Amino acid sequence: MCGRYTLRVNTETLAEKFGVDGALPDLPPSYNIAPGREVAAVVSGGEGEERRLEMMRWGLIPSWAEDPGIGYRMINARSETAPSKPSFRQAFKKRRCLIPADGFYEWKKENGGKQPYHFRLGDGEPFVFAGLWETWKNPDGGSIVSCTILTTEANGVVGEVHPRMPVILPSEDHEMWLAPDFEEKEPLADLLRPYPDDAMEAFPVSRFVNRPGNDDEGCIERVA
Repeated sequence: MCGRYTLRVNTETLAEKFGVDGALPDLPPSYNIAPGREVAAVVSGGEGEERRLEMMRWGLIPSWAEDPGIGYRMINARSETAPSKPSFRQAFKKRRCLIPADGFYEWKKENGGKQPYHFRLGDGEPFVFAGLWETWKNPDGGSIVSCTILTTEANGVVGEVHPRMPVILPSEDHEMWLAPDFEEKEPLADLLRPYPDDAMEAFPVSRFVNRPGNDDEGCIERVA
């Protein structure tokens, strides 16, 4: 799964790297993004429309849900089952997004405890997770836009710590993934694969990151 990640670059950098136009939200650097937070996501409205950067709650709330609290159990969606699972299948067909990040965390059982590890691309550049989004409307007429991160089996780097990893989409797959009118399940599912081992790196970090309220450089401090 993916339960925490980092995004430290500014919105202008994200807009340039991922082809976003229009108004940009204020997005301070974060070293410890946790479920339930408002996160940035890249979406496209359709053919000929520009990509937009929008804020969404992390933890997808299905449109049919009675209680928005279900979103805390929907922070990830397994890529193998998302196309057919009731909670995600409509979003998989129509509402896909890119969720920018520049690293993520997983925990490994070591020495009677859990040691956090930070994973990132070897060049340190920001990247995007494959995501799905949904709009939930409450009885009072308000709404919540929320999202989930798709996961796949771990590559060799992440597999040393955890059996699953978030799907990282390379730039050549962004256009197909964002196209809302493209609904062919198999080509989309083929994009949801482990990222190449040789493009990633990992290192153990301070357990300071274990507390969601901690959000500064101490979260990515290397430890021996």
